[in-house]
Amino acid sequence: MTALLVAGLINVETTLAVDDFPIEYTPVRYPFFGVSSTVAGVGFNVAAGLARWGDDVRLLSLIGRDLAADQVRQALQDNGLTDRWVLPALSATPQSVILYGRDGRRMINTDLKDIQDRSYPGADADDALAGVDFTVVCNINFARPLVATVMDRGLPIATDVHAISDLNDDYNGDFMAASDILFCSHEQLPCPPATWIERVCARFGTTIVVVGLGADGALASENGAQPWHLTAVRTRPMVSSVGAGDALFASFVHHYARTGDSHGALRRAMIVASFSTGSAGAADGLPTTAEVDWWEDRLSGH
Repeated sequence: MTALLVAGLINVETTLAVDDFPIEYTPVRYPFFGVSSTVAGVGFNVAAGLARWGDDVRLLSLIGRDLAADQVRQALQDNGLTDRWVLPALSATPQSVILYGRDGRRMINTDLKDIQDRSYPGADADDALAGVDFTVVCNINFARPLVATVMDRGLPIATDVHAISDLNDDYNGDFMAASDILFCSHEQLPCPPATWIERVCARFGTTIVVVGLGADGALASENGAQPWHLTAVRTRPMVSSVGAGDALFASFVHHYARTGDSHGALRRAMIVASFSTGSAGAADGLPTTAEVDWWEDRLSGH
């Protein structure tokens, strides 16, 4: 069993199905079974996936002391996660509202409350790091001080900087420089993904860089080698692409931490990302290991 530390956002997420973008004004809508509230956030999404696949997960996050916090703690319990390192240090628990259309496009609205003004307590982080093999440090302010702590311990760091547009990004610079595994989206890149990967490796010496390409799959490179492309796969009918990037990231970390095989990890992560789009919520609908095995055999023609 791999022991992983995940430091990242937890929020209560409300999803709303819409007919299309842009949204036409109407004073009242009745989208039956089109509104749902669940617990999500990058930290929760990744940790829930890792726990589902059998890892020992220590999730570090900050929440409030409110009704939403009760929902968070119940969701942690339901997903086999402890709330030991989820601290009630905020004025209110972060929330998000996500609109998603029939074509899978989504518009994410996230209210972080005062989380960006907080840092995670060092003593609690030291406690959580005991016996850890691998870390996921998400690009959120409260986790920023953890970067140096993890590096001092010589532990691998995986980070997803999501939609980034500048190699000299002030907010994400320290996360990018410290990461052994760096994920991002292609959506706002200032250059072709292959060029971006080349620049990242030249600047930071990153071991593994993965660029998610949405419906076109993913492009990846290890140790600065020529990038390789994996096409997207189709498993379930798409409901929403919300959380697909987190699913891709979590699955890759899980498999790579266990096997050290980046190609195999990304191939299985593509299955997980596709499967996740069959549900509306970001943390909903992740496949079991057995389901990933089944799809891998089917897609390989076995």
